[in-house]
Amino acid sequence: MKDVYLFSGFLGSGKTSMLTDVIRQLKEKGLKPAVIMNELGKLPFDSQAVEEDVPLKEMLEGCICCSGAEKTEAQIQSLLLDSEFDVLIIETTGAAHPVEALDAVYSPIFAEQLNVKGIVTVADSKLWLHRDTLTPQVRTLFMEQIRHAHLLLANKTDLLTEAEQAQVVYELQGFNPHAFILQTTNGRVPYHLLENLSATVKIDKQHIVKAPIASMHLGSRLVEFEGVHFTQEQMEEWVRGLPDTVYRMKGYVPIEGVKNPMLFQYAYGMVQWLPEFIKMPAKLVLIGENIDRVHVIGID
Repeated sequence: MKDVYLFSGFLGSGKTSMLTDVIRQLKEKGLKPAVIMNELGKLPFDSQAVEEDVPLKEMLEGCICCSGAEKTEAQIQSLLLDSEFDVLIIETTGAAHPVEALDAVYSPIFAEQLNVKGIVTVADSKLWLHRDTLTPQVRTLFMEQIRHAHLLLANKTDLLTEAEQAQVVYELQGFNPHAFILQTTNGRVPYHLLENLSATVKIDKQHIVKAPIASMHLGSRLVEFEGVHFTQEQMEEWVRGLPDTVYRMKGYVPIEGVKNPMLFQYAYGMVQWLPEFIKMPAKLVLIGENIDRVHVIGID
């Protein structure tokens, strides 16, 4: 399996500085990195920081989430087929919501090949102290990126006094008690902190292998439907009973009387069914908070 990291953070927070330093550390360990970089503009400014020997896929003029999700899946499949790498780093645009980005990355088509280690968010410490100056919409995104992090970098601490540094760490811990918080300058993070992350719940013969509790605030879970079939009504009844902490689901569900498992997608309380003309593996990916505690129809 390939380890995958999602690098999140607001515009100008220091994500690219972190990316280049992590690539350096990976190479020193003899590991081959690959990168998917998402930028909103027409020119790939940030990608110039990635050395030529690192497999790189770029997404310009679009967000990794929403309409860009299918492009992201195609890029990951292309890397898995065509490139030799050990670790995949996905640097999301500063305008990406972490849940949307995770949803775009974790396709049931290649879920077994990827081990999503977690979301690493770089937070501009000075901006955190002055977050009230942001517009409500921008402030909400900034806070969401921090709230869903598994590892949180309080970056640019060199611009703060000691009292301000202490205030930032105290407030960030209160806002996201699940994340490990590291004070940084230039986004430098020791690679062993990344290695210790684990946001994926693994299923082994229908037994859940739990990730460390500290990392399980936002995570994903892959389930396989072996020898079971449902009606659409049974599936939708199960969906109606799910807690609000389940944000996304997508996969292929075996339905009684239908030849091939149907494509099933769930978001914001809405369900979508689409027929599949080829036989896809009957697997479902769930994304949400404390996802290991959710009862799955036909499994638990």
